[in-house]
Amino acid sequence: MSAFGSQSMAAPLRRVLMRSAANAMRDADRAAWHYGPGFNPAKAASQHAALADLVAASGAEIEWIEDKADGLSDSVFTHDPSLMTDRGALILSMGKPLRAREPSLHEETYRRLGIPILGRVEAPGQVEGGDCVWLDARTLVIGRGVRSNQEGIQQVSNLLTPLGVSVYGFDLPLWQGEEACLHLMSVISPLADDLALVYSPLLPAPFYQMLKARGIRLVEGDAEEFAASNGLSLNVLPTSPLKVVAVAGFPKTKAAMEAAGCTVEIFEADALCIACEGGPTCLTRPILRQ
Repeated sequence: MSAFGSQSMAAPLRRVLMRSAANAMRDADRAAWHYGPGFNPAKAASQHAALADLVAASGAEIEWIEDKADGLSDSVFTHDPSLMTDRGALILSMGKPLRAREPSLHEETYRRLGIPILGRVEAPGQVEGGDCVWLDARTLVIGRGVRSNQEGIQQVSNLLTPLGVSVYGFDLPLWQGEEACLHLMSVISPLADDLALVYSPLLPAPFYQMLKARGIRLVEGDAEEFAASNGLSLNVLPTSPLKVVAVAGFPKTKAAMEAAGCTVEIFEADALCIACEGGPTCLTRPILRQ
C-alpha cells in the first residue's frame, strides 16, 4: 500500500493529517478569529478528540501536526493549507491573513513523514483546500471566491495539467461577506463517487450542470438547517463511500443522507465546528484515500 495519494473525495480514508485543538485554540481571541459566542477552548478540545476517535475507529491512521501553543488557532482546520495528489502534496496559500503561517506547518510535517512536495502556490496566488473538490481522479474543481483567486487556480492548473488532471475554476457568491467565508465545500460534500450532498441555491450554475452531466446524484441539504448552521450542516466527512461523519443537531439533513443510502455518525460540535465555522471535513486533510 502506498503511503500517500488522494485524488478522490470519498474513497476509503486510510491516512489523515490532523492537529489537536488542545493547545492551538487554548488562548484564541474570539473576535480576532471570527469565532462565535459558543466558542469554548476546553470544550472545543474535547469535541475535537471525539472526532479523532471516530476517524481512528473508521480504520484511518491519524498523523498529527506538532501540537504547540503557536497562536495559530485555525490550524486545527487542516483541510485548507495543503492538497494531496497521487504524486505528492501541494502546499497552498491562504486567503485569510491570520492563517498565512499554516502552509509551512504542513510542509514541515510532510517532510518529516517522507511525503514529496509536488509544488507550491505562491503569492499573490491564493487557494484554500476548502475550495477544492475532486470530481474524479482526473478532474479538480476549485471555487473562486474570497479565499481562492484566479492566480492561485492557474498555478494549481500549471502543476497538475502535466499529470493529466483538468482543473476548473467556478465563481462563488459572496453570500454573507468576506469574513464569513463561503468555500466551495460549504455548498457540496461528496458522499460517494456518484453522490453528493449539496445546497443547490449557492452552487455555481456551470458546476451544477457539470455534476448533472456526469450523472452525480444530488442530495439536497435542508435549507433551514443550512441557514441556521451557516452551512455547517453540509460539512460531512466520508470515511468510505456512503459512510460519513457529521455534526450533531441537523436531523433533516442526516435523514436525507440516510434516505440516499448513507450511514451517518454524528458528534457534538457546538463549541468547535458551529462556533468556529469549520466541520469534520475542514478538520481533516486526507493523505491517503484508496
